[in-house]
Amino acid sequence: MNRTPPLDFTATCPVQAAPGDRVRLAHGGGGALMHRLIERLFLPAFANPALEARHDGAVLEVDAGRIAFTTDTFVVRPLFFPGGDIGSLAVNGTVNDLAMCGARPLWLSAGFVLEEGFPLADLERIVRSMREAAAAAGVALVTGDTKVVEAGKGDGVFVNTAGIGRVETALEIAPRAVRPGDAVIVSGDIGRHGLAVLAAREEIAFATTLESDCAPLARPVLAMLEAGIEVHCLRDLTRGGLAAALIEIAEAAGVAIELDEAAIPVSEPVRGASELLGLDPLYIANEGRFVAILPESEAERAQAVLARAGCAEAARIGRVQACAGGVTLRTVIGSRRPLDLPSGEQLPRIC
Repeated sequence: MNRTPPLDFTATCPVQAAPGDRVRLAHGGGGALMHRLIERLFLPAFANPALEARHDGAVLEVDAGRIAFTTDTFVVRPLFFPGGDIGSLAVNGTVNDLAMCGARPLWLSAGFVLEEGFPLADLERIVRSMREAAAAAGVALVTGDTKVVEAGKGDGVFVNTAGIGRVETALEIAPRAVRPGDAVIVSGDIGRHGLAVLAAREEIAFATTLESDCAPLARPVLAMLEAGIEVHCLRDLTRGGLAAALIEIAEAAGVAIELDEAAIPVSEPVRGASELLGLDPLYIANEGRFVAILPESEAERAQAVLARAGCAEAARIGRVQACAGGVTLRTVIGSRRPLDLPSGEQLPRIC
């Protein structure tokens, strides 16, 4: 049989001899480039004994008791924005979900979906940001995965993270623990993350630069629990913002919550930008803010503990009522406005 190739045949090799400065499909193929990416970028960035085992997963020692487990996927656009990027967002978002369970975050995994042609310099910047965020939160990234999709089939990079934490309190921290008469406390000013991402994406220039509030929340939460404060429920204010978080809690708990608009901390830059763009700060996403619902008798002490833990603007903003009635806002002019879940997204691709 004649095996001579046709004249238009061109021999090609799917694995490039040198990695270059961009992600290639071969970086996800399990071969030399993938191993080089892991060895030269991921392993040095997240070095710890569990990761260095280089196994399909991590074997971890845990004490007897309860653990919290969560997972999330991050698809923010743009990837880099004032106050953070997709890397810090992925770490803090997962750490914060664990903290809302009353857990001390311990370990993370990370899955990267990279688009062919993505600059390796940008990937290194994201990995470095993740390493710094993990160090600040006191967690270790112990296992991960990398996949590469063809150019045009992704959006630069997507990051999936999962987290495990140890629950060190006997309290049940959940909507069903909420009681009539409880106070509602927010840990700080709201609305900065969503507007910072929007301004970066649409290249909107405001008089004052808006920076994301992206930050880990375990420290203030654990400070309250270690102080013996009887926390009934916690929720971080991500997509849907303050309003959506409290509506979900009220529905799950079968109670009503009344908020005092004048007490809700909103910075002047956020207030001005929201008015200009026709947005409501109550529905704008945050990545470093949470609400705590706890007995009214504990509210003043909780605010003091939060202030010492870095939440200087923590404020008592509302009260839980006995009837089932969703969430109502008492406005600055004295009227009452019911808050509903949004039918769509004010700001797409913010986390």
